[in-house]
This record gives sequence, structure tokens and C-alpha cells, in this order.
Amino acid sequence: MSEKRLRRRTPVRFKQVREDIRQLGESVGLELDLAESFLERGHFEGRDLILVDRVPLGMQVETEGGDSWFPTLRGIIAWQPERCWAAVDHGAIPFLMNGADCMAAGVQLADPSLKAGDLVWIRDEEHGKPLATGVALVSGDEMMEMTNGKAVSTLHWVGDELWDLET
Repeated sequence: MSEKRLRRRTPVRFKQVREDIRQLGESVGLELDLAESFLERGHFEGRDLILVDRVPLGMQVETEGGDSWFPTLRGIIAWQPERCWAAVDHGAIPFLMNGADCMAAGVQLADPSLKAGDLVWIRDEEHGKPLATGVALVSGDEMMEMTNGKAVSTLHWVGDELWDLET
């Protein structure tokens, strides 16, 4: 079995990734100022990454509308966005830590502006800590009303290879 590692790691200038960083900030409603940071591009497991000061904080994700940039869990911890989230109860956490999709029964609250197909980060209802990222399968309002079925298709979670990536 081959070791999974970051490939094609290349330092870049801010102006080379300005548009990607703008998209990354817009995806969660933040104004990111990374002009003074050490920026790199990398590739890990079929996904392009933006590394800020040697930490993967942004990832490119394929969505129905094309490729989009979204923060990794480390990016969410660093920037603490207030948009595009769903909060789950403590019963859902062990399943999310194993990479399972987020079921609607576990969702207690959600950003009402979420639409189906949007990128979303899932947080612990009690502490607000990020647990996973994924694609919303239904709107934020529907997530809170549903009692069964999948609400979010999980892409990245605490404990996966991207989370454990040593840079």
C-alpha cells in the first residue's frame, strides 16, 4: 500500500491565487486577507489544495455548478465562518468521525440560507467545533424539519487522510 502524501507542492504568489482565495472567502461569507502569508498550491488524493503558512486551509471541490473552493476543517477552525453550517447532536458525532454521511435525524440547527447542492460544514451543536464538510442534499430549513434520510453527503471529516496530512 502506497503512502498518501501531498504532491505537486509549489509556492505561489498572492496574485496567482487571488481569484481562488476570493472564491474561498465568498463560500463562507468571509473577507480573507492572505497577501502577507506564505502561500502554496498542492494536490492530495485527487483534490487541489491551498496551503497557508504550510497548513492546508482550502480545498477545491467538484459541485454541480463546477469546481468550487471551500475551507478544509483546519480552515474553518482558523477563520471561524458564521455561514454554511449545520449543527448536529452528540449522537451523530461517532458516525461522522467514521466518514458517514450526515443523517437528517442528527441535524438540530442549520443555516437557513443553505440550499441543496451548497457546500456545508457540520459542527457540534454543544461546542460549535467543526466535525466534517460536505454537500447539502436538501435546504437548511428542510434539514431541520426532516426526521429521516440523508441531509449532507460527507467529503472531509476529522480523522480522515486530509485531516491527518503532515505538511
